[in-house]
Amino acid sequence: MRRLRWIGSSLDELSAFPKDVKRAFGYFLRQVQIGATPPSAKPLRQFGAGVFELRDAYQGDAYRAVYVVKLVNAVYVLHAFKKKSTKGIGLPKPDVALIEDRLKRAQAIDAANGD
Repeated sequence: MRRLRWIGSSLDELSAFPKDVKRAFGYFLRQVQIGATPPSAKPLRQFGAGVFELRDAYQGDAYRAVYVVKLVNAVYVLHAFKKKSTKGIGLPKPDVALIEDRLKRAQAIDAANGD
């Protein structure tokens, strides 16, 4: 089973989700750790290969968690958020910038052997 690493405040972000959403994402991330791809995982090609978005809906709200599997030492959770926009499927610019920054941090951590 691959190690799970939380980048930035991603653990706090996910911890603020409703109980049912946390349970679902916990299950999905466990699947990722053992090498499976959850059915709700969608590739986020704009960040390169190996970056995925988990999706869950709860009481009319859309929740997302972004993780990267292409790195060697762990599965890195980059960001978790409640999607505010009901228009379109794209990510808001602030979330894109945050994911890009955290992806760079995850790559640096992984390059240093995950420590």
